[in-house]
Amino acid sequence: MMMLNPKIVFRGESAFVDNFKLFDVVLNNGITLRVAIGGDGDKTPVLMVHGHPHTHVIWRKVAPALAKDRKVILVDLRGYGDSSKPESMPDHRPYSKREMACDLQLMLQTLGIEQCDFVGHDRGGRVGHRFALDWPERVRRLVFIDIAPTATMYERTDKEFATRYFWWFFLIQPEPFPEKLINFDPEYFLRHHIRGQLKIEGSLEEAVFEEYLRSYRKPETIHAICEDYRAAATIDLVDDKTDADKRIQAPLHLLWGARGTVGKLYDVVQTWRDKASVVSGRALDCGHSPQEECPQEFLKEVKAFLDGNK
Repeated sequence: MMMLNPKIVFRGESAFVDNFKLFDVVLNNGITLRVAIGGDGDKTPVLMVHGHPHTHVIWRKVAPALAKDRKVILVDLRGYGDSSKPESMPDHRPYSKREMACDLQLMLQTLGIEQCDFVGHDRGGRVGHRFALDWPERVRRLVFIDIAPTATMYERTDKEFATRYFWWFFLIQPEPFPEKLINFDPEYFLRHHIRGQLKIEGSLEEAVFEEYLRSYRKPETIHAICEDYRAAATIDLVDDKTDADKRIQAPLHLLWGARGTVGKLYDVVQTWRDKASVVSGRALDCGHSPQEECPQEFLKEVKAFLDGNK
């Protein structure tokens, strides 16, 4: 894989995703994104975007299979993993989904990719929602994993949701309150969080947890993550309200864990009916992270959808 663009810096072979190479992609807006790239072929490239508290490594069980007949791009969002963690602002705009989506558009431009399929988990799906609204020409098909729309989840908040998803309300508290508490023992917080999300024992290898923790131990990462959630509760809702009449035009396929919170509290497909023009989806027998918990079933669904069989 030859990368001659001076804005694309080779960082070595991935230690976690077989046959993928790591790059730092320097964007025109001053952000640098850590990207893992593998595969080739005539099919539309697929961009896969993680959520909280993960990095691109969450795709390790599925990305190599997808890369057999297409280019696959895995990215650490700004604020996460080994990507830039810019200074924030009082309105949290630098960590808005609009800015994160702009990063992805600039990254594709730098990589010379005109259009992609988009697979987004958790926060990555929320970035995908904004990406599809702001850059519709860049996306052919989308898969969102284990999310209902952000505004919908806030509007329907009740005791059960607030209890299950406590971090939605903890991380948005004014700095430095959540940052100081998490930084006191980031490993405890991270283990507690992931243990509550995964429902299939043995889905997360200890070496991968340690890789997630490597990033999570950095105070600047914790602050960026809090800013991501603060943005979701403020400026992202403003952007969503402004664009309330816009719809995702590309076909959207939803996957969620039947054992998880989203699957139990929402009619997931219905929550997206007024956000997208073409919606399909189904539950998988797992918790929050099907790509880690039931990767073969996940691959079957994603391949069928991206290949036009859904």
